[in-house]
Amino acid sequence: MSFEAWTIFALFWVVFVTTPGPNAANCISNGMSLPFPKAMLGVLAILTQASAFLILSALGVTALITASPTGFFIAKVVGAAFLIWVGVRGWMNASRPVPITERPARHVYLHALAVATINPKSVAGYLAAFSQFVQPDVPIWQQMVVIMPTALIITTLSYTGFTLMGALMGKAALGAVFNTWVRRVMAACFIIYGVLLGTSSTPTAKG
Repeated sequence: MSFEAWTIFALFWVVFVTTPGPNAANCISNGMSLPFPKAMLGVLAILTQASAFLILSALGVTALITASPTGFFIAKVVGAAFLIWVGVRGWMNASRPVPITERPARHVYLHALAVATINPKSVAGYLAAFSQFVQPDVPIWQQMVVIMPTALIITTLSYTGFTLMGALMGKAALGAVFNTWVRRVMAACFIIYGVLLGTSSTPTAKG
């Protein structure tokens, strides 16, 4: 990968991971309701998903999945239902005290991994990256040596920032009313993302 191509890819990835979506909402929510070290498990889960998607994209599995309308439809419905359920539950619990110690580390990690995996933005983003930035005349794994570290470092910085934002918001939310409405806004985001996922069309790779 040339330096020019790497620069374009890096800029694309910055926009990709800093545009607010389900992952960002989950990181902010974790930062608000959990001790910062435990909240960072959500970022670790996103990195796990990102690594898996990068490798699968390189192998062509992501493109293969999107080539099956039935498979995508099933995944879309399941993902939409999951996000809407998270949002409704968050809205209902918004006025209750935030559980600081009731969520084990394993739950924080697996929940964030689920949100990241069914995120339609991820599929579209990885397809865009591999259809636009990968050079067909260069061995794919030779390019992955550059692509993966770049993508994972930018992803880490972005979602650590969202988690830190949530932690700062949590400390600032001293009033119960303010805290309740912030949590309801985050819950509404999940519901909106779920609806958007449920009504989205199948992403397709460009030739």
